[in-house]
Amino acid sequence: MNAMNSVNRLRTRVRDLDRQRRHRSTARAVLRVLPEPESWLDIGTGEAHFPETAREFFPYTSFDGVDATTRVTWAREADRVEEAYVGTLTDPPLARALRARYDVVTLLRPPSTPEELHAAVAALRPTGILVLEFPQSHAAGLRTELDAQPCTVLTTTRLVLDRFATNTHRVVARRDPSPS
Repeated sequence: MNAMNSVNRLRTRVRDLDRQRRHRSTARAVLRVLPEPESWLDIGTGEAHFPETAREFFPYTSFDGVDATTRVTWAREADRVEEAYVGTLTDPPLARALRARYDVVTLLRPPSTPEELHAAVAALRPTGILVLEFPQSHAAGLRTELDAQPCTVLTTTRLVLDRFATNTHRVVARRDPSPS
């Protein structure tokens, strides 16, 4: 039993290190295109592990989180995010409140619906940065959906940093400025 506990602790530690490495890589990808964002929204943030890691690179950025669970309120109490929103970004009152408010929006999983992707883009200020991470199986569909949004894809990379996820991709896109 003791050996099994040791193995489980080791697996958990390796998973945590992989997640932290992946989060640092994502933060560095944003740093290359937007070195000093003022505000950042992490969708599906949970306990806000990503904002906690990204703050190493962006100490003056205000990180907010939205999650369908109340874990995001714990993240606010732990000072991992400044504002915590319980719900989904497709909830109309939340979508209206967060419209055009952020320099960066991260969605580190595939959007659950096309409406969620649209809401993520709508939360960006003009020329804001959207960061998506998703499995290879979603690549073509997401690229098509981004092309339909007012976004320009800046970079696409294949992430191989996570030992437990294979064929994970990252897309960094910029919201096009509003027509004058």
